[in-house]
Amino acid sequence: MIKFDFNTYVKPFLDEKKYNELYSKKDEYINKLNSYDMIGWKNEIDKNIITDIEKTASYIKTNFELLVVIGIGGSYLGSFSFHKIFQKYFNDESFEVIYTGTTLSSKYLDELYDYLKDKNYCINVISKSGNTLETNITYKLLKDLLKRKYSEEEIKKRIIITTDKEKGNLRKEANDEGYKSFEIPNDIGGRYSFITPAHLLPLALNYNIKDIVDSYYDGKRFIDKAYEYAVIRKLLFDNKKIVENFCVYEESLIYFTEWLKQLFGETEGKNGVGILPISMLHTRDLHSLGQFVQEGNKIMFETFIKVKNSSHFIEYNKENLHTINNIVEDSVMKAHFMGNTPCIEIELDDLNINNISELIYFFMLSASFSGLLFKVNPFNQEGVEVYKKEIRESLNK
Repeated sequence: MIKFDFNTYVKPFLDEKKYNELYSKKDEYINKLNSYDMIGWKNEIDKNIITDIEKTASYIKTNFELLVVIGIGGSYLGSFSFHKIFQKYFNDESFEVIYTGTTLSSKYLDELYDYLKDKNYCINVISKSGNTLETNITYKLLKDLLKRKYSEEEIKKRIIITTDKEKGNLRKEANDEGYKSFEIPNDIGGRYSFITPAHLLPLALNYNIKDIVDSYYDGKRFIDKAYEYAVIRKLLFDNKKIVENFCVYEESLIYFTEWLKQLFGETEGKNGVGILPISMLHTRDLHSLGQFVQEGNKIMFETFIKVKNSSHFIEYNKENLHTINNIVEDSVMKAHFMGNTPCIEIELDDLNINNISELIYFFMLSASFSGLLFKVNPFNQEGVEVYKKEIRESLNK
């Protein structure tokens, strides 16, 4: 169960007349959203694709020690953050999945080389365009490592490509070499691709993806809340609250906020508008940035993702430590509100697969509405091409 509190620590910062006026346009914005051609993430995934993913995951688990997922941004953050939420902090017994392709660090890649050289692994390279710099470099390096050990025929068994159905270098390679491949639909962009093989294949190694998919679509019931959240964010922005701080009190959720930062940052940050998404892990960051939030420049509002219950009981002074953690969270929201920082609360009754899957759909809906409220296209990201162009020109000099 998920509860949303958009009132307690927010309402005084909102103009009620403007809120009612904007919220009354909900149906208009739903129709606007449905007019876009990049909303495939709202449609039901083909059950045959689910079956294919499950069979491939079974093949991987039967024949290999680990899977190396090569991707960046929307090609990995969804499944990576999901897995980080549910894997154990220590002595994790899940099938090993390494997510890479997110850095050009020589130190990291050299150590990854060393770790993999004696491992029996396969690769899932994910890029819709097929020309992402970090992904391509990492893929070439790890494929070269495979070439040192195996024949071309054996390598075919160890490479899975997830990319565009028809276009790009990776699609051509998959077709030419006969590699197993999956498609990222044309009507789904990277940061909205959670319900595609890009994320479901890595997750299928450790989770029942049918449960994930079913719960994801259950998130449709939050469409009114998703629009309301978008409206509140826009009105807070108009009230000069231009930074949104996603706050979590469970360390494993910090990776989920990384996904949120990409989702909202790429969706809204266009034409000189948009809210800057940042994140904090409490109580850790209260001891470094808490002072700024409490008494610094009042450019921020916060969205707290609270977990009400926990199956882990640790007693401290005859009290459950999780209860203490929630008392701290409630106290921080109240204190920050008193310090002129609006606080939105999203409460999960438990940290479970159903809640997180629903929450993913909720946030994707809300981000889409937010882009429309800012009068930008929620589904493009032309700005990221600027630095990529500079890199290509510099490398070709």
